[in-house]
Order: sequence, then C-alpha cells, then structure tokens
Amino acid sequence: MKSETRKNDIIKTAAKLFKSKGYSAVTMRDLATAMDMKAASLYNHISSKQELLKTIVVFIAEEFTNGMRQIQASEKSNIAKLKAIVALHVEITAKHTNGMAALNNDWMHLEDQLEHYLQLRTEYETSFLDIIEHGIASEEIKPSNPEIIMFSMLTTLRSLYLWMPKKGRLNSQELSQNLSDIMIDGIIKS
Repeated sequence: MKSETRKNDIIKTAAKLFKSKGYSAVTMRDLATAMDMKAASLYNHISSKQELLKTIVVFIAEEFTNGMRQIQASEKSNIAKLKAIVALHVEITAKHTNGMAALNNDWMHLEDQLEHYLQLRTEYETSFLDIIEHGIASEEIKPSNPEIIMFSMLTTLRSLYLWMPKKGRLNSQELSQNLSDIMIDGIIKS
C-alpha cells in the first residue's frame, strides 16, 4: 500500500512538473529532486518518464470519454447534455488541474499509447458534435455550424486548467452553472 501511495505521489509531482516546464524539459533528475529522493530510487516505482505521461494523459482521456458515454446515453435533452459536458470538464479539471496541462500540451509525446489516446479524443469529439447536431435538428439549438459551437465550447473548457488555479477555491457547481449560462444560453433556440 505504501508503495502505491508513493507511486501516486510521483505521478502527481510529475504532472505538476510537466505543467510548469513541459514534458520534454522535465528530466528524471528533476522529478527525483522534487520528490526528495535519488533518481535511481524512482525506478522502484515507475519504469520511465513515458510511463508517467501515459498514466496521466490516458487516465484523464478515459475519464472524459467514459463521462461523455454516460452523458450521451442519458435521456436528457440536448441542452441538458451540453450542460452536463460543461460540468464534466469542470469536475475533471478541478481534480486533475496539473494533469490537464499534459493532456492538452504533451499528448503528442505519447509513444505506444498515442493511437489509443487519439481514438478516445475522436470518440469524445464525435459524441460532442452528435449532441450539438441533434440539438439543432430538434430545434433546441439555433441553426449554426455545429463544429464552430463545439470549437467555441472546447476552447474555453480545455483552458480551464490555466484559469482555475488563479481563482483559489471555486465552487465547481457554481462555476459549471456560470459557464453553462454564458456558453449554452447563447445557442438555445428561442
């Protein structure tokens, strides 16, 4: 159990370093220094820096994809589904603020998991677009370009990891509601 806790600490520290320096600039020595341990000791817990990146990025990507699957399968209206997507982003970003930097900025450094990550991202974005298109078809959403709606929303949601830490302690539910009010109310067909 103690070894698993140490590995989790290493993963969290790596995510923080990846956010501040970028994956390519972080060395195992940097990680060892941040963990106050010898670099050789890290290998008792992890096999490589690549393993850390995979653990961080793929875990978060799977969390997003699984959340999207649940949202899409729900009986909610398309507007309610979009609001659930906003809440999903806020929740995951609040839990994994540092890891979100790696997800957004360092995913291209994945080696043997790159294809898996890209499949997850494609599935997520396809589902997102599908919800928007169904919203337009059911006249819940103004007739607009669905890709522009998704791009606008994702641009904001994917950058939350930069903004949230600067705001101190935020109420996730309130933030989700405010973001939904701003991003979704403008596309609702009246």
